[in-house]
Amino acid sequence: MKKLFTAALLLCFLLPLEAQKELPGILSQREQARVVDEILEDRLDNLLPQLMRREGIDMWIIISREYNEDPVMKTMLPSTWLSARRRTIMVFFDPGQGKPIEKIAIARYDVGRLLKGEWNLDVYPNQWEALMNTIKEKNPKKIGLNNSEYFALADGLVHSEYEAFMEKLPKEFHSRVTSAERLAIAWLETRSARELEIYPMICRMGHMILQEGLSEKVIHPGVTTTTDVVWWLRDRVKELGLDTWFHPSVSVQRADMGNNEFLRSFSKRPEQDIIQHGDLLHVDFGITYLRLNTDQQQHFYVLRPGETEVPEGLRKALERGNRLQDILASRFEEGKTGNEILKEALAQAKEEGLVASIYTHPIGNNGHGAGPAIGMWDMQSGVPGTGEYPLFANTAYSIELFAASEVPEWNGKIVRIMLEEDGLYDGDQFRFLDGRMEELLTIPRK
Repeated sequence: MKKLFTAALLLCFLLPLEAQKELPGILSQREQARVVDEILEDRLDNLLPQLMRREGIDMWIIISREYNEDPVMKTMLPSTWLSARRRTIMVFFDPGQGKPIEKIAIARYDVGRLLKGEWNLDVYPNQWEALMNTIKEKNPKKIGLNNSEYFALADGLVHSEYEAFMEKLPKEFHSRVTSAERLAIAWLETRSARELEIYPMICRMGHMILQEGLSEKVIHPGVTTTTDVVWWLRDRVKELGLDTWFHPSVSVQRADMGNNEFLRSFSKRPEQDIIQHGDLLHVDFGITYLRLNTDQQQHFYVLRPGETEVPEGLRKALERGNRLQDILASRFEEGKTGNEILKEALAQAKEEGLVASIYTHPIGNNGHGAGPAIGMWDMQSGVPGTGEYPLFANTAYSIELFAASEVPEWNGKIVRIMLEEDGLYDGDQFRFLDGRMEELLTIPRK
């Protein structure tokens, strides 16, 4: 039944774009919950054991209180749990010898169908005592706790809970406590086979919403503002039953702007601009569906009256942006750090005469996900900490960057082509999950 359900779900989304007059149907809340729980069960049963053994941690303990959840725990809660309850303690124990991982909740009740509750109030009235009994009974070699200096998503154990844990933990186990940083990152960044089946169609949904929003259906030059388009995107996402993990942005580059506009920061963009004929529009947008996120940046050109083609200088500028994407993707290699990939890609871009900046990040359960940072807009020489983390297989990234070009038709004005597309590194190569923009779409469409 599960296979039939998944097949039907995929068929709904993987029809060619030409055959889709409208966005594919979004699953009901109940159906989404079923898919989320199926994926989570598969990850806990099949992915987690591999990651725990890879990182050498045989007991992973995750502790959170209601409304102050560890980012890792949030990805492990069943679909009907919208938060932790009171204090929720999850224990994952690897008994070794090829046996299945034991999934335990030190709680009054089971955590959905996934973790069995093992707190006997009659024997251990105190929750901490129940946890310590489990530790003594299992006798782990390494106890992983979620704390990290550089990775916020792996630093979910709050100070008061850590202090309480260490105070109750028998002294003989203190030396076995270690940071679960790499395990937490691995859990968050690694995509399962089932997730990889559905991720392309989520990216396609994001692209289709952008193509709808950045069109004559929404934009009327001389009337519509960039803020109007932003709020249309927000409304459309809600109307479809989706979520967004950040507020979109729409900005303008045009011929009569000075080159200083190229240098202005995100925070200094005008609150809104009236969209005009001849504008090059840029949009930054992402959706959340089935606990996976997209992050996409594209450009659209507003045709002038009587104009039928995008100016050649803008088309060439996009080609340079695509070339920079190719250079970066070609440098992905398992074991390389984010800083190494950044350095190699920027060096090759410079050799090819590209004026470039790279600020690529992992994506998955979080929009700005766990894993190696490959540059930041203000750190083009490498990122301390997060940039020193290595690349692993089956991890997803938002390839985010810009290439700057002079546009002859705009009197040599510098235009920044800012692109962002989601893709997967499978251990051999990088591929975009739903392709990328290789042609500037016009408003109105040709």
